[in-house]
Amino acid sequence: MAKSPKAESIYEGLTQLGQDARPADRPEDALLERVPAPNQGQDYVVRFTAPEFTSLCPMTGQPDFAHIVIDYIPGEWLVESKSLKLFLTSFRNHGAFHEACSMMIAQRLIDLLSPRWLRIGAYWYPRGGIPIDVFYQTGKPPEGVFLPDQGVPTYRGRG
Repeated sequence: MAKSPKAESIYEGLTQLGQDARPADRPEDALLERVPAPNQGQDYVVRFTAPEFTSLCPMTGQPDFAHIVIDYIPGEWLVESKSLKLFLTSFRNHGAFHEACSMMIAQRLIDLLSPRWLRIGAYWYPRGGIPIDVFYQTGKPPEGVFLPDQGVPTYRGRG
């Protein structure tokens, strides 16, 4: 099925969608792309869940694992999902503490999208016997928006 002329103009300039694209070596070098949000002026929540997020401990070089949930209410823009996946994958060789990784994800999305509202729940699996969970949101969500629970239980094996 051919794309409509309007659809083609929306996706013009995207460099990763529909292309062979590899994750950047570092999250700082990853290209996040955006597309115009439909239904501008209406409040709706977009959720991305990354249950197999991986980064590296900056001290030991050992892998750290997290279940990341990103919720946002778009303004003018949506994050293009393939670019988000490649961005998140770029953390696999990145050494940083849990808090730094979680906040870098949130800040990059805020800088790219200028969303009406954003929150991230980063549910990290234990290292040294203690899970570290990181939560951030840009403020109160707009009144009346349906905002489901992130659905990640407190740590008990998180299965």
